[in-house]
Amino acid sequence: MSDLQYYATGRRKTATARVFIRPGSGGFEINSRDFDEYFPSEVLKMIVKQPLALTETDGKFDISATVIGGGASGQAGAIRHGISRALLEYNGELRERLKAAGLLTRDPRMKERKKYGQKGARARYQFSKR
Repeated sequence: MSDLQYYATGRRKTATARVFIRPGSGGFEINSRDFDEYFPSEVLKMIVKQPLALTETDGKFDISATVIGGGASGQAGAIRHGISRALLEYNGELRERLKAAGLLTRDPRMKERKKYGQKGARARYQFSKR
């Protein structure tokens, strides 16, 4: 096995993924667990594999990811972001395609904080005039 690998960090919401891609046969491991076991939902699997399908590199790399924080959707988005950036490390010519699909942009949306004197970020306690 060669020591050649490409590394990138991906983030979405509060999830952070450290992604390593190595030339291989298409193995996929997330937090030392099998990909299909970690993401049982087909939608999340599709999200994660999007950059590979777009660049026609599906099955050419063994991917290993460590992801912390967030929920299932945020983690899938973070891994997708990490894979996109790692593919860029591997081949800079893929930038055009990945950028056009919006896979290199970090999704900045976060949960808005709860404000003091209120029920939540925007929700207020009921107001009575009389």
